[in-house]
Amino acid sequence: MTVLLLAASLAVGGSVLAWLARFDGPVFRAATPVAFGLLVLWLWQVACTGFGVPRVLLPAPLEIGRAIATHLPLLAADFQQTFLRAVMPGWIVGNLAGLLAAIALDGSAFLRRGVLPLGSLVSAMPIVGIAPIMVMWFGFDWQSKAAVVVVMTFFPMLVNAGAGLASAGAMERDLMRSYAAGYWQTLAKLRLPGALPFLFNALKLNSTLALIGAIVAEFFGTPIVGMGFRISTEAARLNLDVVWAEISMAAAAGTLSFALLALLERAVTFWHPSFR
Repeated sequence: MTVLLLAASLAVGGSVLAWLARFDGPVFRAATPVAFGLLVLWLWQVACTGFGVPRVLLPAPLEIGRAIATHLPLLAADFQQTFLRAVMPGWIVGNLAGLLAAIALDGSAFLRRGVLPLGSLVSAMPIVGIAPIMVMWFGFDWQSKAAVVVVMTFFPMLVNAGAGLASAGAMERDLMRSYAAGYWQTLAKLRLPGALPFLFNALKLNSTLALIGAIVAEFFGTPIVGMGFRISTEAARLNLDVVWAEISMAAAAGTLSFALLALLERAVTFWHPSFR
């Protein structure tokens, strides 16, 4: 019976998604992923209930929703500790430092040849190697998690900003020189605006990397609050519904951050060929 229900749900859901995909417009573009997400949740619920999947292996969506409603104050405290106190400051500082470093390196070929290879080396370091060091340096509170986020977000912004600053064409630069524009005028009026698509790519990428880095860093030492701390402790207690509630909150925060940055990108870079 469960198999038939899953097959029927897939058939109906696939037909609805195919019908939605035939239409264009903002409403249908938003409805398609929402419908797909609801279909996945429905299939998940039917499979867990019909096949009797143990709660310690995979809780059903209704159980996760019940855990969210029951532990809402706890989830809010974890969100404040991890996202507001660690992710946001680290994301801002890391991106700003990466942009300023890219501008500084842009004026020196010697620094570009020396720093960029080191940047690639540091960016390839695993989080599990960086996080314990930051905890020893900055303590167990949010400062060490913010430091991990800074390290993780600095080099993606550095690389993307450097590529964006170098994307200005020779004709545009010659035009600025014909107007007697200096380096800083060219940077402010030509090169930085032209680099905005690259900068937003780094900002969107770092919005997810920052959250992952902060959560993983909390596995190595934190006060008794935070998303990573809660996932680690509740998984040890086999409270998988609370673990999935934390995961759902982290996924929602990351998705919303990415979506807001994408909307801001469209508003700021409306002139770019990809949006015209």
